[in-house]
Order: sequence, then structure tokens, then C-alpha cells
Amino acid sequence: MAGQVALDASAVSRCRRRVHLDHDPTAVAGPRARPDPALEQRQADAIAHRAEVGARLAAEFGPSWRSVPAGGWAEREQATSAALAAGVRYIWNAALPLDTEGARRGDVDLLVRAEDGGYQPVIVVRHRVTDPGSGALTTPIPVLSAALAESDPVRRPRSQTRDQLRLAHLTRMLQATGCASAATVGGVIGLDADVVLWHDLAAPTWPGGRSTLAEYDARFADRLAVASAAATGQPALAQPSRITECRRCPWWPTCETVLADKSDVSLVLRGEDAIALRGAGVHTVAQLAALDPGGAAPSVLHGMPFPDAVALARAWQRGLPLVRKVLTVPVIRADVEVDVDMESFGEAGAYLWGCLLSTPGGVDIGEPTGYRAFATWEPLPTVDEARSFAEFWGWLRGLRQRCAERGLSFAAYCYNEQAENRWLLASADRFAGRPGVPDRGEVAAFISSGRWVDLFAVVSEWFLCAHGKGLKRIAPAAGFAWRDPEAGGENSMRWYRAAVGLDGSPPDDGQRERLLRYNADDVHATHVLREWMCSPALASVPLASEL
Repeated sequence: MAGQVALDASAVSRCRRRVHLDHDPTAVAGPRARPDPALEQRQADAIAHRAEVGARLAAEFGPSWRSVPAGGWAEREQATSAALAAGVRYIWNAALPLDTEGARRGDVDLLVRAEDGGYQPVIVVRHRVTDPGSGALTTPIPVLSAALAESDPVRRPRSQTRDQLRLAHLTRMLQATGCASAATVGGVIGLDADVVLWHDLAAPTWPGGRSTLAEYDARFADRLAVASAAATGQPALAQPSRITECRRCPWWPTCETVLADKSDVSLVLRGEDAIALRGAGVHTVAQLAALDPGGAAPSVLHGMPFPDAVALARAWQRGLPLVRKVLTVPVIRADVEVDVDMESFGEAGAYLWGCLLSTPGGVDIGEPTGYRAFATWEPLPTVDEARSFAEFWGWLRGLRQRCAERGLSFAAYCYNEQAENRWLLASADRFAGRPGVPDRGEVAAFISSGRWVDLFAVVSEWFLCAHGKGLKRIAPAAGFAWRDPEAGGENSMRWYRAAVGLDGSPPDDGQRERLLRYNADDVHATHVLREWMCSPALASVPLASEL
């Protein structure tokens, strides 16, 4: 077998350096990150979702359905091979025979026997695989036949490259067994589990582009070379460099140590910008900081202007969390202000909308200022989410109306509107027609009104942040501290499970209070941050031009 390694589908979507470390026998002694509770949560939820979908389909297909028993890999592989040889129509929980020549291994949620007698892979995932639109090739569940797929008038495919690459991997494994259908098609059952989305893996992914299978083959060959070199002690084909994936990678402490020892430029500018700078001979933060910000840029940077890149490197050297680009920071203010923060549980829904009402000038708005929460403590997904969302929106709508009637200006604030906007619109769509739920147009009008202010965008435009722009990193510079030492989105997922009793234990009122306190601190953090950005205290933050 090539390089004495065998890769599963995840390798083609991962950082090349992670693939190296996963197969380097000398790396096991290096530092590793603690298990990510959010990742563990997502994995547990995905397992439960697959089990639920599998039970539904098993009941539907009866004798045509065979589930490979759980157990050791060898036993599962033997049972899968027997089912393939017997021509079973639907094979669940399949472990495909090891592809020794291609150096591939993998299992698949479902194998479906096509009309030509070969098999096509179907995977079950716990995320959404379509968006509103048209053109997706789907069949309604329980129709598990790609040959019957039609263009969906209300759905378009959501970009989920990892799903398609996984299907390509499984297709190549099926081809190695001689059991693959001639039609290189794979299916995905998503979170809603109401349709199968079918992908033609041999078709170009965009006009003039290459197919998913061609993209997969190129990536797999590269990752196999990286893994094989690592496993056999050859010079590494992949060196560490900070990218977005590093945030959740178990190998990040190992890579971070190497990058910090070298003062690698990716600690300041990650991804494509770091690659461009290295190509121009700028390998370290010190080298970047030493450049003339007014001179010619040594390379084309994708993320920011060259003078900002130099200033960011200088801020990093001095341990400054942020520096200003301008003397004063423009922040929209109003007579009546509301800070908003939403808490969601993965793809299942938004269970809490927290609001902090304040009136900077002390105007009378007819209700007390301070924090209020609109929550459902029924385990998501639940229709009770419609009630809590309707109560939140009704309160916000009423407040805006009173401001308009009294001639008072109004503004609402969040930190990184992407999450809030997603669930504002999704809630309006999912619960349309239920009491108090606004229509999508009303929500969209609010989002685009100019009175819905994203403080993350303000920070991104007017500050340079050497250690990240997340609220937990920026608010402390304004003097804010969270009361809970474990405050964070990842931990809140674990608290939520206990709060609603998702693991079968009684709901924990203490964790509900913890989540409310955490949410209240989040909205107070945005309040303190914008007050600070408009105060004389901002003068203590150095200007980028002064570095």
C-alpha cells in the first residue's frame, strides 16, 4: 500500500500540515489541544441524527434494508462485503473494504443499489444542504433513487464542498471493489431530512471548471504524498502556517509553538496573505514590521492594505491588542438603544434572544431600562421557539413604534451580525404564519434599515487587531470582564444540553441561569464597547500611524 498509509475522506478537506502530523509517529509527544466541547457536541448530535434517519428508513423499506451491525472494523467490513455480494438494495452503516492499491479507507451511512446493479453512496449530515431557490436535484424521502431526481423548484444546493468530496472518496472506494454504479452520483440527506440532494460528481462544479471527482483526485494525491512522507520519515511536504482551521485543530498548540519560535508572519496575517509575503521574502513578523509602510508593497495582499499590514505587525510586536486607524471612531448613537445577542444550538434553532435597553440621555420610553431575555427551554428543535422569537420581535417592534411616535431616534446593536441575521431571517421563514411571527420582508427591512448596527464591522473598519477581533478579545480592552471564567460559545453548547436535559437527565435550572448570565454579559460587553469607542478613553489606544 502506498507509503503504508490509508486515508479516509476527511484528509482531503484538512490542512496539509494536519495530515502530516496525523501520520508522523514522532509528533505524538507534542502538545495537543484539549477536546473541543463544541466539536464533541456536534459529533454526538450527528450520531443521534443519523440514527433517527436510519430508523425511519429501515421502517420504510423492511426486507430491502440491511443494517451492518456495530462492532469492530473487520466484522463490519465482512458484513458489508457479504451484503454487496448478495445485491441487497439498501445497506446501512457500511464499512467499505480497504482499498489497498488506492490507499483509501472509509465507511458510509448508506449504499443504494442503482438500476444498473452497482451502488451509489448516500451520506447523512446534520447541517442544511439546500437553501431557498431552485435547481437542486432532489428526490423526496423515502425515494432513494438518483434516476428519479428532478430539478427542485424551491431549493438550490448549498455549498458544502466537504460533503461532495466525501462522496467522491466513497465512489472511488466502490469503484475499487467493482461494485460501483456506472453513474457517478452520490446523495446527501441533511438536517431537515425531507429530501435527498443528489450530486453528479463527474459534472463540472462551475462552467469551465473541473468536476468534483477531478478536484478530489488532485487533493487526494497531494494529501497521500504528505501523509506518506510523514509516515516514512521523509522531509515534511507541509510546514505550519496559521489559517482559519487552526482555531479548532487539535494540533494547534504544536504548530503555534513552532510559529511563535520563528515569529512566523502568519501569526499576524494568515492564509493567502502569509503565503504571498513569504513568496516576497517576508517570513517573520519582525521582517514585516521593519518595512516602510509608505513604500511599495512587496506583494499583493488579499486581506488588507499594505500599510495596515505593517502597522499590525508592529502592534503584535508591542503586545497591543488593537490600534486605531483614525482619531475618532464613528459609531451611530440614538436616544434609545438596544444591544442584542442571540444564543443558538448548532443548526437546531435559536433558543434565546437577549436585549439590553438603555437611554443615554435618560429619556422616558415607558418601560424600565436593563436586560431582558426571550427564551424557550424546550429542547430544540421545538415549535415553542416560534413563541419566544415572536415575543422578542413583538417587544422590539413595539419599542421602535413608541420611539417613532415620540420623535426619538432608535438604534439596535450586535457583534457580528452574521449569526443574528441568519436566525432572524430563518425564524421568520420557519415559523411563518404563527402568532406574532413577522414576515420575512419586515425582518429584512429592519436588517437593512441602517439602525441595526454591527459593532464587529465598526471594529473591523476602524481598528487593527493583532490578536483577533472576537468580542471576548476586544471588550477587555474597553474594561469589560465576563463574570463566568468559562464564558464562551463552545462551553455554552454544553451548558445548554444540561439546561434542557438533552442527555436524559432532568433539566438543570442552574445551567439555565448560567446561560442567561452569560447572554446578559455578552450584551453588556457590546454596550461597554461602543460607549468606550465614543469616550475620551479611546485616546489611550495608539494610532497605527504612530507605531
